[in-house]
Amino acid sequence: MRIIARSTLQEFWERQPQAEQPLKVWFKIASAADWSTPDDVKADYRMASFLEGNRVCFDIVGNKFRLVVRMNYPYRIVYIRFVGTHQEYDAIDASTV
Repeated sequence: MRIIARSTLQEFWERQPQAEQPLKVWFKIASAADWSTPDDVKADYRMASFLEGNRVCFDIVGNKFRLVVRMNYPYRIVYIRFVGTHQEYDAIDASTV
């Protein structure tokens, strides 16, 4: 998968250092993946939540942080739309970010 934009993850882990390694692991797995359907994502991330607009929410660090991406399955592109704490996630509309 092609992931746009890694810099968003890096900016977050610079503010939240405990998220750095888990986000790097997610990035490595996602980069090597070939997710053509939501079922493919679910095979790698059983706890992933699927939202409107081809968005997927991943729990990071045991649900302490949330990562929301928009998937373009045909082109194998993952757009990072949001990364933040659980509290910050509760304040957004994840289906439209």
